[in-house]
Amino acid sequence: MKTLLQLEDIGLAGLAVYLFLALGYAWWLLLVLFLVPDAGIAGYALGPRLGAVTYNVLHHRGLAVLIFVLGALLGQPLVEAAGLLLLFHASVDRALGFGLKYTDSFRSTHLGEIGRETPR
Repeated sequence: MKTLLQLEDIGLAGLAVYLFLALGYAWWLLLVLFLVPDAGIAGYALGPRLGAVTYNVLHHRGLAVLIFVLGALLGQPLVEAAGLLLLFHASVDRALGFGLKYTDSFRSTHLGEIGRETPR
C-alpha cells in the first residue's frame, strides 16, 4: 500500500510540473521555490499546536488545488502557479514520507513518525 501511495504522490507531483510548464513557467522555478511552503515551520517557534496549523495549511493538497482553480477562474497565472507550487511541494513531501503534522510534535505525522530515533 505504501508503494501505491508513493506512486500516487509522484504522479500528482508530475501533474503539477506539467501544468506549471503549460502555464509557460520555467521548470527551474519550481526547484528555486521548492522550499517556500516550508515557511510554515516557523509557527513551531510559538508552539507545536500553532506550528502544526501553519505547516498543514501550506502542505494541504486540497488547498493547493483550490488556489490553482481560483487562479484559473480569475485569470491570474501567478495564483495558478502558487497553487501548483504548493501541490508539487506537498506531493513530493508525501512521496518522501513527510505527512501532515499532529499537534503533539513536529515528528508526529499522519504517515507515521519521522526523524531519527530518540535515545531512551
